[in-house]
Amino acid sequence: MSALRADLALALRLADEADLITTSRFRARDLVVERKPDRTPVTDADVAVEDAIRAVLAVEAPDDQVAGEERGGEVGAGRAWVVDPIDGTKNFLRGVPVWATLIALVEDGTPVVGVVSAPALGRRWWASTGGGAFSSDASGERRIAVSGVRDLSDAYLSTTHLGSWVEHHSREAYLALVDACWENRAFGDFWQHCLVAEGAIDVAAEAVVNPWDVAPFQVLVTEAGGRFSDLTGAGRYDGGSVLTSNGHLHEAALAVLAAGR
Repeated sequence: MSALRADLALALRLADEADLITTSRFRARDLVVERKPDRTPVTDADVAVEDAIRAVLAVEAPDDQVAGEERGGEVGAGRAWVVDPIDGTKNFLRGVPVWATLIALVEDGTPVVGVVSAPALGRRWWASTGGGAFSSDASGERRIAVSGVRDLSDAYLSTTHLGSWVEHHSREAYLALVDACWENRAFGDFWQHCLVAEGAIDVAAEAVVNPWDVAPFQVLVTEAGGRFSDLTGAGRYDGGSVLTSNGHLHEAALAVLAAGR
């Protein structure tokens, strides 16, 4: 087994461990919810998942760095696992099944393995550099690819929270992109970028993100044939914002967002 295939296998094992915890705590009557300093919620499940992933990595990859939403950590040179134990915590704590564990392996600043596991949806997505992008559901596994839409007027667009555009970019700019597209929704968080990767929607944009929110999507979307960048067009997962697309629409979407500021 090649090194990258072994890394992907480990990431999938980590997702299995996470799923055992999250599914057991989802809609639990005794779920413990607290607020972090930035006022975002955190549940006992978030912390338990990250701790479980760190415990496995301490045995299986003791020399690798780990950076997670709940326990912190820095990503420097070399190998680092970037983890969001539950992306969509607000959905998780309200009983909405749209949430997922996000796991990425970053090598020298570039994600090379990405896994997104959404057990309440019965879905999982994964990719590795040069290995293609895949998804699984009740019907089995399949290779995925982005859409072939080439004009914004035919495009399906998504974001997370419209209010974030007011503080971090420009609501007018995003609304200009809405007006340029055929249809729009707010599928939000991880799901919209997975939908881009599998060709169900064409563009997803977020005005503000953390590295652990989007690291898996840099490899997932690009391996599916699309493009990943921040809102300046830089192909990096730690730029503080994100735009994913089928590639054909990327420059046009960036231009609309820039012109509307």
